[in-house]
Amino acid sequence: MSLLIYGLINSVILALYTVGFSLCYGISGIANFSHGALYILSGFTAWNLLNLAGLPFYLAASLSVVITALLGFIFYWVLLLRIRGIPLAELIVTFAAGVGILELLMWKGFYGMRYSLPIFLRGGVDIGQVSIDYQRLFVLVTGIVLVFLLWFFVHHTRIGLAFRAMAQNERTALSVGIESDWIGSLSLALGSALAAVSAMVVLPLGMMESSIGLEVLIYALAVAIVGGLESTLGMVVGSFIIGFGQIAAARYIGAKWMIIAPLAAIVLVLVIKPSGLFGKYKE
Repeated sequence: MSLLIYGLINSVILALYTVGFSLCYGISGIANFSHGALYILSGFTAWNLLNLAGLPFYLAASLSVVITALLGFIFYWVLLLRIRGIPLAELIVTFAAGVGILELLMWKGFYGMRYSLPIFLRGGVDIGQVSIDYQRLFVLVTGIVLVFLLWFFVHHTRIGLAFRAMAQNERTALSVGIESDWIGSLSLALGSALAAVSAMVVLPLGMMESSIGLEVLIYALAVAIVGGLESTLGMVVGSFIIGFGQIAAARYIGAKWMIIAPLAAIVLVLVIKPSGLFGKYKE
């Protein structure tokens, strides 16, 4: 029962890490390697708004999501516009931006175990013989609701349909008047906002430090590669495979193997099916 419950929660956390990265790549083809840095930056932004500006946590978290989305939007127009369509250059620029953000946080003293965000719900509940806190249940519900809302957004809104059109065939989308740069910038903004939303619900489970940004990027890459970079269904399946794999490895082998599980999954999938389990193209 504990393996089932904590494997499920860990899988949802990995899906939250990945959903913004996968959405951005699936729509615009941009592999945003600053995703993890934006994740932890949103957490420290919320902490500053909460502790230095004195704002309530719900307002600080909301403003942090908006600020992170605007930062992703600016990234596109300032850093990516002139190199759009050159995958290696896009990767290098976004990775450099992410490293710059993490180094800035380190320079400002945001490291160690001194920072944390408050939890949304206190207390817990027993499921069988397993005790689980309400915050983790909140993470579970948030992940499910977020995936449903994203499905609704891309299938039943004008912007979402434009996203799907651009993802399916950019040339045809351009021919019917869909502007690719605006869609690309909006996808990067939405992906950054989703990274911030995941940070607001996951970071209260522990302490905040800059190195978490690299861990989130590794997990997002692992899930996206295993499931298929352009596949939403693959992202969900990949998160469950790695999520349960990590919990099983920690339980039966040792906790230090949790970080090995996603890296082993990447190698195995790239050897057997380079496009990922649900991917359509060999990257």
